[in-house]
Amino acid sequence: MFTPRLRMMVLTALACALLALPALADSQARIVRLSDVQGRVQIDKNTGLGFENAFLNLPVIQGTQLRTGENGRAEIEFEDGSTFRLTPNTTVEFSTLGLSDAGKRISVVNLVEGRAYVNWLGKSGDQFALNFSQEKVDLSQAEHFRVAASSTIAGIASFKNDLDVVGPQGTVKVAKKKMVTFDVEDNDRSTEAGDVESDPYDDWDKQSVEYHDQYARNNSTPYGYGFSDMSYYGSYSNVPGYGNLWQPYFTGVGWDPFMDGAWSWYPGMGYMFASAYPWGWMPYYYGNWNFVPGYGWGWQPGGWNTWKGGVHYVGAAATGFHPPVAPVGTVHTVAVGKGGPVFTNLPPMRMVVSKGSAGLGIPRGSLSNLGHLNTQVAKAGFVEVNAAQFATSAARTGGFGYGQASASANSGAIGRAGSASSGHSSSGGEHSSH
Repeated sequence: MFTPRLRMMVLTALACALLALPALADSQARIVRLSDVQGRVQIDKNTGLGFENAFLNLPVIQGTQLRTGENGRAEIEFEDGSTFRLTPNTTVEFSTLGLSDAGKRISVVNLVEGRAYVNWLGKSGDQFALNFSQEKVDLSQAEHFRVAASSTIAGIASFKNDLDVVGPQGTVKVAKKKMVTFDVEDNDRSTEAGDVESDPYDDWDKQSVEYHDQYARNNSTPYGYGFSDMSYYGSYSNVPGYGNLWQPYFTGVGWDPFMDGAWSWYPGMGYMFASAYPWGWMPYYYGNWNFVPGYGWGWQPGGWNTWKGGVHYVGAAATGFHPPVAPVGTVHTVAVGKGGPVFTNLPPMRMVVSKGSAGLGIPRGSLSNLGHLNTQVAKAGFVEVNAAQFATSAARTGGFGYGQASASANSGAIGRAGSASSGHSSSGGEHSSH
């Protein structure tokens, strides 16, 4: 039962949502993706509830704030596949996510405090600006850089191309592979700090960039966000009568794409469904899901000009299938099935990959050749793997492993197979080396 105070909060929020709908359409606001969550990460969506626990695949809209805790990391993926990564103890605000009159995407992010990495692909003339301390970086080409801000000092290190930083002291050029620091207590006076010094999170950033580069290589869709995860966690098949359908690995009888996730409420948009699956972005906002007897659920690409709310499918559904329905009367997040899992920073030494898990619990890039593993799981029901040993094999074959592999591990070992049809780990991982 609602208390009077909670009832007033809900009514106020709903009224604000109704008032914001026309303004949202006029402003051509955009939605980007929270594409990786490790440890404690929180989000403030301007719902009036303050910061809430964040999880994978939550939409990020204009005005959203994100902050990471002591062990938290996060990645935001923009439409073209550009990424923005937050290290622990970092707070950012997405002050602008919109479109220009010419249809170009405009993104302005404020680094309130902490350290972040930007890998901007510079496609299609889109604009990106980052504010930190009293400084501003406007990007006009592809850039990859690290930036930090605190109450006493700020700094920026360029990994790719030169950067222009504009602040109270004028424009400062940061050359490729160089660093510049700013004295916050002296009106952001700049100092050239020489060559880029390594940071404990550089490896994580580099491996994340390599993951996206490898698995988004054959992207032919108008959008880049979510494509790399779909390439890693699933594959396309030509299904007679349906055409090319994408299906995640490790599906099984009774699995459907809407069984695990959460409803999350946004001002001006209402509830949007956030999938719990690590690949669960693009298939929930474009195209359609189809159920094919003898094949299962598959996603058909398309509908790129229409943003959908998350739960959509065409044709006859599986017997007994009941799609989740958006809740009413509350602005709180509502879990469906396993909800929106939050990955920890510590990789599991052994993982059980099971039929019906659809990739849930497999940190991205942690195991090489999921297609081969999918065949084994389909036969046995589940396969227990040693993630660290797989990481060693993955590093040699172009994959990206989690954790420090032992020196004696020389292959992608499969520990044990069985006939169970459920059970899996939902831990995440931390990169420890290139």
